[in-house]
Amino acid sequence: MTIEELRTAVARSLEQILTGTDADIPDAESIVIERPKSRDHGDYATNAALVLAKQVGRNPRELAAQIAEHLRDAPGIAEVAIAGPGFVNITLEAAAQGEVARTVVTAGANYGHTDTLTGQRINVEFISANPTGPLHLGHTRWAAVGDAIARVFAAAGGDVAREFYINDRGVQMDKFGASVMEAAHGRPVPEDGYHGAYITDLAAAIIAEDPDILDQPEADQLVAFREAAYAKQLRQQQQVLALFRTHFDVWKSERELHDSGAVERGLERLREQGHVFEEGGAVWLRTTDFGDDKDRVLIKADGEYTYFASDTAYYVDKRARGFDLNIYLLGADHHGYVNRLRAVAACAGDDMDANIEVLIGQLVKITRGGEEVKLSKRAGNIVTLEELVEEVGVDAARYTLTRYPADSPLTLDLETITRQTNDNPVFYVQYAHARISSVLRNAAELGIDWQRADFQPGALTHEREDDLLGKLAEFPRIVASAAELREPHRIARYLEELATVYHRFYDVCWVLPRGDEEVGDLHIARLWLCAASRQVLANGLDLLGVSAPERM
Repeated sequence: MTIEELRTAVARSLEQILTGTDADIPDAESIVIERPKSRDHGDYATNAALVLAKQVGRNPRELAAQIAEHLRDAPGIAEVAIAGPGFVNITLEAAAQGEVARTVVTAGANYGHTDTLTGQRINVEFISANPTGPLHLGHTRWAAVGDAIARVFAAAGGDVAREFYINDRGVQMDKFGASVMEAAHGRPVPEDGYHGAYITDLAAAIIAEDPDILDQPEADQLVAFREAAYAKQLRQQQQVLALFRTHFDVWKSERELHDSGAVERGLERLREQGHVFEEGGAVWLRTTDFGDDKDRVLIKADGEYTYFASDTAYYVDKRARGFDLNIYLLGADHHGYVNRLRAVAACAGDDMDANIEVLIGQLVKITRGGEEVKLSKRAGNIVTLEELVEEVGVDAARYTLTRYPADSPLTLDLETITRQTNDNPVFYVQYAHARISSVLRNAAELGIDWQRADFQPGALTHEREDDLLGKLAEFPRIVASAAELREPHRIARYLEELATVYHRFYDVCWVLPRGDEEVGDLHIARLWLCAASRQVLANGLDLLGVSAPERM
């Protein structure tokens, strides 16, 4: 019996108890089922009676007793007891608890998936970068966390699109082109331009492909270098992100927004809602109506569109593409954008609490031996995503970046996250997966076909087996809460707990037959339990974009 099945059983008991009364009958998803801290209190507990007692006008213990009476007739439940002011403690039959292993193995890669977000189309924009240089450490955190959030949304049933917004319009693009052009001529890069060895590399690559570019008039050269460098730098960003296992469904260009008429269409939508006004020759959006600290200019007095005009058009464009929820993951210096973007949604006639969400990520600092690592070999005074991956590997980088709440500052110690010891969380979790893989390989070498053998879940009666089955049963709830709260670090912490519970099981519960011992029901059942544990570890690591090695 899984937690979901137990939750449904409690919901059915409440339906029977409350039918005919004025009380609202809760749905199964709203019922809390938890593992008690003390195993003396059973396998699971629910506080449903305490939560509903006041609403239905009954004593909590009396309501708990009614729930218990119904649950005692449910298949798979061995014992039900009332505790404290109205908790219902539930003990499962060993076979019902052991069935969790079969459920996990049968579901395979889909175990942990839920339908909590089914029917929702969600756009997650988690990197917005200029194509004028390598992706840096700030982008790296969102590349890991944003991708993990998108994976968790998909596992919770959402229809998810991952989107990269390319800031390829404006003064910074001309400065970028001028920097590459000056480097191509061997001249100093403008002081307000882009610096770093990568600028020289770009210039050399462009000249190698098009030697005649230097013969063009300087005005034409500027455009040619800008566009060629743009294409190469964007391709480099895409290649590095692919290496980092971060995939984007949409690469949205700011230029394209303007060229396609999306900015004008967005402005028209805002005008229709009555929140656009003119003052001082400029066109404004009255965002103060919805919590912004000041109104925002869309079109300057000289007729030039502002960056904010692009932001508003981009939101309207996403809604026109059918996305119900639009999530923006922004850097630590973008707190001012939260109310601004929410106001845009409201000005467009949407519900700013339902259709838009802005998450702010905090800064990342890298240290080695207690000293901060500040300089990049190729990009001047930044640490790039590519260099971090070269230093620690994709798995260590992704796991460590997703292991902590994104709204908290983070310090990465390079020595710690590359250490292959149990005090390195990513190694600890991956080692648990590899250890189980070794057990299953050994079983195959002994000729034990556990998948075809008769699985007797009732054989799993040891306390450590019960702990492990309970932990496996929690995984769908962890995935659902990670999606609801936008906190993939919950999955990382769960995986570490699961690895600990598995190691404790393995230390006292011998899995394979020893010597001339015959293969029995307990061996087969424990192999199913091992396979289920490995599957959940793999599924959780996949949600974080981290590999699950079979050998280490």
